[in-house]
Amino acid sequence: MPRRVTLTNRQKEALLRLPFTQAELLAHYTLSDEDLVHIRQRRRAHNRFGFALQLCVLRFPGRVLAPGEMIPEPVVAFIAAQLGLQDAEVSRYAAREETRHEHLAELRAIYGLRTFSGRAAGELRAWLQSEAELAISNEDLARRFVGRCRATCTVLPAISTIERLCADALVEADRKIEARIAIRIPIALREQLLALLEDTVEGRVTRFVWLRQFEPGANSSGANKLLDRLEYLQAFKMPDDALAEVPEHRLTRLRRQGERYYADGMRDLPDDRRFAILAVCVVQWQAMLADAVVETHDRIVGRLYRSCERQSQAGLAAAAASATATLKSLASLCSSMIMAHDDGDPVELAISDAGGWDAFKAIVATARTITEGPADDPLAHVTDGYHRFRRYTPRMLRLLRLHAAPAAWQQRARQA
Repeated sequence: MPRRVTLTNRQKEALLRLPFTQAELLAHYTLSDEDLVHIRQRRRAHNRFGFALQLCVLRFPGRVLAPGEMIPEPVVAFIAAQLGLQDAEVSRYAAREETRHEHLAELRAIYGLRTFSGRAAGELRAWLQSEAELAISNEDLARRFVGRCRATCTVLPAISTIERLCADALVEADRKIEARIAIRIPIALREQLLALLEDTVEGRVTRFVWLRQFEPGANSSGANKLLDRLEYLQAFKMPDDALAEVPEHRLTRLRRQGERYYADGMRDLPDDRRFAILAVCVVQWQAMLADAVVETHDRIVGRLYRSCERQSQAGLAAAAASATATLKSLASLCSSMIMAHDDGDPVELAISDAGGWDAFKAIVATARTITEGPADDPLAHVTDGYHRFRRYTPRMLRLLRLHAAPAAWQQRARQA
C-alpha cells in the first residue's frame, strides 16, 4: 500500500482527541432527554456514567474509547454533572471488559451506528475517491473522511486505517488526473513536449531546465531573457481544455514536482505522469514568465524615474544657487543706485560701476528666467531613457496578452 504521505502525531491527536474546552463540551457532550432515558436504564452509577461517556465519544470525535484511555478531567466533570454523580461513582467504570463491549453493542443498536465494514466501508471508500482530487493534503482528506463518518453515523476505524485509506485515495487521484491531462494532448504536441527533455541550449542544459531558470530582472537585457523563454513557450499550442476540471492546487503540485526533476528523471517517469507534468509546466510557466516580465518592466520604470528625480533635484539645486547669486547681484546694484540717488549722483554711474548695462541686462534676464520658468519636473527627463525601453517593449507588447479591467470597459460604455 502507498505510504508516501502520513499524518503527524499532532495531526492524529487533533483528529481523535476528546473535547476539553467549555464551548466544545457544550456543543458535543450535552445530553438530550432521550439520551438520559437510555442512560438511566443502567442500574449502577458507574455504568450509567460509562454508558454516557461511550455515547459522547461515539458522537465526537466518532470513535471507540481505547482500553485504559485516560479521560480528561473536564470531560468527566461535565458528564458526571449532567447525571448528578460524584467522582467516586464514576471511577469504577469498565472494570469488566465485557461491560464495555455490551454497552457498545447497545449504543449501536439504539442510535443506528455503523461499523466501518461491509457496505458502509465500500460507500465511504467510494466517497473518499471522489473527494481525494479536491483535498489539498493528507490531513485535509483525513479531516473530510472523519467528518463524513460522523455525518453517516459510522464509527471511525483505527487511525492507521484512516491513513492508509487517505494515502491510497490520493495516489489514485493523482493517477486519474495525470491520465486525464495526458489523454488530451495530441500526438504532435507530445513530440514537442518530449523535445524539451532532449534539446539543449548552447550545449549546456536541456530546454526543460533552461525554461525554469528565470527570475525578474532589472534591465532590458533581463527583460529580453524572460521574453525569449515566453516566446518559446507560446509556440506550444496547448488545447484549451488540457487542464480543465483539474483543481488549481493539483496543477501547482504537478508544476512543483516538475521543477524538482532534471531531464533524466523526467524520462524515467510513466508516460501519463511525464506528459501531465510537462503540459502543466508549459502552461503555468507562461503565466509566471508574464508576471516576471511585468515586474521587470516596473523595475526599469522605477529606476528611470529615480534617475529622473536625481536629475530634477540637481537642476533645482543649480537653479537655487543661480537664484541666490542673482539676488545678491540685484541687491548690490540696487544699493549702489540708492546711494547714488541720495548723493545726487547720476544713476548711470552706479550701473557703470556694477559692470555696465550689459551686466545689468544679464541679471534681469536671469531673474526673469527664474521667476517665469516652470519647476524642474522629473517627467521632463523621462525621454532620456527611451533607448532602454525600445530594446524590449515592442516584443513585450507583442507577446503579452493584455486586456482592460472590467471597470475600464464599464467606464468606456458609460462615456459612449
